[in-house]
Amino acid sequence: MDLIIVRHARPERVENDDTDGPADPPLSQLGIKQARAVADFLKGEKIDQIVSSSMRRALETADPLSKLTNIIVSSRDDLRESDHNSSTYIPVEEMTYDSAPIQAYINDPLAVFEGDYDSFRDRVVGAFDDLISTHSGKTVVVFCHGMVTSVYLQTLWQLDNPFMIQPDYTGITRVQASTNGLRTVRSINETSHVRDLIQRPTFGKKA
Repeated sequence: MDLIIVRHARPERVENDDTDGPADPPLSQLGIKQARAVADFLKGEKIDQIVSSSMRRALETADPLSKLTNIIVSSRDDLRESDHNSSTYIPVEEMTYDSAPIQAYINDPLAVFEGDYDSFRDRVVGAFDDLISTHSGKTVVVFCHGMVTSVYLQTLWQLDNPFMIQPDYTGITRVQASTNGLRTVRSINETSHVRDLIQRPTFGKKA
């Protein structure tokens, strides 16, 4: 079967108080354009199923493709991002060197996994393995998150560093998979559909 893995489009910035619960932002205006662009790009594919993380930014990114193809989106909690319990979401393009997430990463890179990288990795790999086993011979588009995609590829290639691969918003990764365990990565982070809709992070210092 074929997995078409899509990182969500760019969301709004959210910085909740701890009492407000986890941040689950909607797409920004730029993100809405990115979601429409990836839907237009993928609508010609022979798609059998659309799956999404249960987080709002992924579901909203999946929605335009769902409407174009008349395929109902299936939501999965096991595709949620590593920091899904965080009360803050800052798009990486808006971060500076002094931003709390950047400083937390510098102090402890694995903090992004909320202290349990192994459980996150096992959850992600288990989610994709389940999709592969239940959709044999089909093409499934999966809308998820940056670290979900990165850690899955890290596992497939047996890389030491989970941060080596960082997909852009609506970047497309293709994996051909077999129920016998063979996994072949066909492409990583295709972004031609949003070439004019991507802003690269600079991590500049605050003025």
